[in-house]
Amino acid sequence: MRLACMTTSPQNVTQLLKEWRSGDPQAFDRLLPLVYEELRSIAHRYIRRENAGHSLQTTALVHEAYLRLVGRDETDWQNRSHFFGVCAQVMRHLLVDRARARHAAKRGGSALRVSFNSGIPAADERDEMLLALDAALDRLSAVDERKSRIVELRYFGGLSVEETAEAMNLSTVTIKREWQRAKAFLLSEIDPA
Repeated sequence: MRLACMTTSPQNVTQLLKEWRSGDPQAFDRLLPLVYEELRSIAHRYIRRENAGHSLQTTALVHEAYLRLVGRDETDWQNRSHFFGVCAQVMRHLLVDRARARHAAKRGGSALRVSFNSGIPAADERDEMLLALDAALDRLSAVDERKSRIVELRYFGGLSVEETAEAMNLSTVTIKREWQRAKAFLLSEIDPA
């Protein structure tokens, strides 16, 4: 499999998550080295979608996500797949928060200037696309939580169909079908025309 942490024993990760949930503050510190490379991989996929002039680095996104995760004592961690799903969600929210902050700043002030021939959207356009996708994903989650989670794992987490099926304990056929339906829903929400 492609996931770096797949070589790490799922039982070790799950056990550390249970210890962390039970109140052992050192459990998360022991967990981080086991999952760090996969967290960097998820963060890298997010950063790759950002505009060329962004200032956030992969390591910074992982560290910001780490700080948010440390404060999640109330999460009922199920297993490694659940952990990575939550991590992908946290990173998504961090990037959406950054896009909202840039969008709220002086409009166009931080936009990347490009020629009409370059085909690269300006920072404002990418922020708007990310915000529209985030809002559509929230609406999908209200209607169908499973499809929303599939989108988070596939699009935001960068997992393959097979990896998503394993993470969600579903068949690859179900993931493919739900992925297609989720994409159709999101497209209709983002661009009703």
